[in-house]
Amino acid sequence: MNAELIAVGTEILLGEIVNTDAQVISQGLSELGINVYYQTVVGDNPERLERAVREAKDRADIIITTGGLGPTLDDLTKETLAKVFGKKMVLHQPSLDSIREFFQKIGREMTPNNEKQAWLPEGCTVFDNPWGTAPGCGFEADGKHVLMLPGPPRECKPMWEQCAKPYLYPLAGGCIVSHSVRVFGLGESAMEDRLHDLMATMTNPTIAPYAKVSECFARVTAKADTTEEAEKLLEPVVAQVVDMLGADVYGVDVDSLEQVVGDELRKRGLTLSVAESCTGGLLSKRITDLPGASDYYKGGVCSYSNEVKMKLLGVKKETLDAYGAVSSQTAEEMAAGVARALDTDIGVGITGIAGPGGATEDKPVGLVYISVYVQGELLTKKTTNALGRDRVRNQAASTALDMIRRKLQGVS
Repeated sequence: MNAELIAVGTEILLGEIVNTDAQVISQGLSELGINVYYQTVVGDNPERLERAVREAKDRADIIITTGGLGPTLDDLTKETLAKVFGKKMVLHQPSLDSIREFFQKIGREMTPNNEKQAWLPEGCTVFDNPWGTAPGCGFEADGKHVLMLPGPPRECKPMWEQCAKPYLYPLAGGCIVSHSVRVFGLGESAMEDRLHDLMATMTNPTIAPYAKVSECFARVTAKADTTEEAEKLLEPVVAQVVDMLGADVYGVDVDSLEQVVGDELRKRGLTLSVAESCTGGLLSKRITDLPGASDYYKGGVCSYSNEVKMKLLGVKKETLDAYGAVSSQTAEEMAAGVARALDTDIGVGITGIAGPGGATEDKPVGLVYISVYVQGELLTKKTTNALGRDRVRNQAASTALDMIRRKLQGVS
């Protein structure tokens, strides 16, 4: 089977937004063993959309569209695909009821044009949308499978995972199961180098390396007649991948470093506080993005200025005069100081130069010192990253979390 993706939206053509839906869906189709040969972006124009759909119909077994399911006049994806495939549009009452309930919950009046979202091709499988208002759908016609998903990523991604992928499972010719081995501290090329010989010999399961911001992961995928059979194939290979990647693995099928660290802190009954300079509260945000973080996280100090470092964290003036704000000594005093000030078992101190300004000859942009105070013991690390302000800050926050993780798990 092969699929074609059609993203509908003038805002994508204008570069106002990035088409992240295509990335999510293409990765998911790959896991299902369904090839993607073409991706198309079309503006909110019914004639051009119709041409794109007819071309896709000629060359693909599966057509998946994103966007154009909303209530406005230029949202014409459903109507256009229904026309191409000879489908009549009908009102789906349960979807209309859900849309009305949505507006009641948010305390806003539902305008008449919102009813348009509940009109769907006759006989389709409806994909409910608890993440927004516009339902998606899927149908088979003329020997083709057609799926329509909403454009906003916060709606498209969960609908893809929970509705569209299960809809496509029977077309994959069996059951496909994947596990992700998450890694920090090892680049994608280095990870691929360690796994290269194993990857070259594997056909089922398969191993695929991927890079994310400041980290990477290896996806191990198996295909079998049942989930149980796929899991039996996966178990030894996942274990082998974890063993080969060693202490750089921070979890399998986990969401994030902050999730792993939070679980470890909660399990041990330990508390955490952070003092941030160049990351400007990013580490605190990532920690508190998780529900229940109050179980272990007491708070943080965004100590951008030297005065705050001294007054709130107890960083010595002599340390700042001798070594500067961006130094291992200052990071260590920040970490110990915030743990003392907020009475926590663990304290983190981060100080550095995120850029683009503020650098000196001996302290370039991207230089960051991270220190972790754990019940009287200090662990300090120096990192460098010249790939931009956001990358510097994200890497620093992730490094701090990984340092805590390694200390608590007893790995190096």
